[in-house]
Amino acid sequence: MPRSTPAPAAIAAIAAIAFDLDGTLVDSAPDISDALNFALAKEGLAPFDVMQVIQWVGDGPDALIDRALARHGLPAPDRTTLQRVRAAYDEQALRAPLGRGQLFPGITELLATLDGRWPLAVVTNKPPDLALAVLASAGIASRFVTVHGPNRRQERKPEPFMLLAAAEQLGVATTSLLMVGDSLADLGAAAAAECPVAYALWGYGKEGALQRHPGAFVLERPEDLLPLL
Repeated sequence: MPRSTPAPAAIAAIAAIAFDLDGTLVDSAPDISDALNFALAKEGLAPFDVMQVIQWVGDGPDALIDRALARHGLPAPDRTTLQRVRAAYDEQALRAPLGRGQLFPGITELLATLDGRWPLAVVTNKPPDLALAVLASAGIASRFVTVHGPNRRQERKPEPFMLLAAAEQLGVATTSLLMVGDSLADLGAAAAAECPVAYALWGYGKEGALQRHPGAFVLERPEDLLPLL
């Protein structure tokens, strides 16, 4: 059950739900790791294991690549290098959008329960084309009314841009749009957009993130979302 006790008015106000993708709906770290290591190998750089990559997931592929290159002693690569690495990353990621990854346990059942009762959205720092490919490969794309991924760096969570866009498209106030995510970026974006937020402990984030957002609902398992609604 959730560890925090939401006010009844907050529960009654929820009119739509936005989900993060990586680490919330999908355990996609193996595929993100494969795409990153494919791109690094093309540069003659050593790979990173999945556990290390998980620590870098959540801010989109550009931030992931920046962190990996910095760990290799390249903290300020030139634009051409970054574009080349990103192109290789996208090549592999689109080749196998859900090659070794999988939906987290309980997500299929949760979405089936929510579908048709609340309009659902995906709000992710993964690029839109790759997000759509992952959702299609996972067999859950039809559950979502809209999918929002950043086209520019300044649109990424924790900026509120995508949550504001999702609320507008769904026709709800941001105060009625529940954000479900597993990272500090999700918590920050929800706070900036004035959305209620639920923190998924099964994902890639750290529970310490809650210290900065103590008002978040806390979910141990996907099914813990249902009592909030």
